[in-house]
Amino acid sequence: MQARMTNPAFVLPDGMKGIGAIFKAIGQGGISQELQEIAALRVSQINGCSACVHAHTQALVKAGESIERIAAVAAWREAPFFTDAERAALEMAEEVTRLADRSGEAVSDELWDRVADHYDEKQIAALLLLISITNLFNRLNAAIKEPAGASWN
Repeated sequence: MQARMTNPAFVLPDGMKGIGAIFKAIGQGGISQELQEIAALRVSQINGCSACVHAHTQALVKAGESIERIAAVAAWREAPFFTDAERAALEMAEEVTRLADRSGEAVSDELWDRVADHYDEKQIAALLLLISITNLFNRLNAAIKEPAGASWN
């Protein structure tokens, strides 16, 4: 399989500069790389982005994450492998990704409070930026048919 085109973020260099700034900000937010990868994996699973599912899975394997946790991300509610803090972040990732599926608020006050029980404002900001940038890349990759296993410079 081949992508229809080069990822638009690389075609337009100023776009990548902005994206790079967002990733830099996420890195300054104080959430672990492991949490970033787990949350981004869940977002990518929801969106059906094979390229990103593959990339986040590979990053988790490389970081030494257990196969049990990686395999259970899609079913995190029923799996015993996640902390309460991770569960709150995964639920936030799902809610923010599934905006079109909501019948009420995008993020309920109850969920917000659960997230805020575990993360400070900078960490929540980083988590929200991570979820958003992952959704951006999922949509770009879906549109251009980026195959799993693709590498980015």
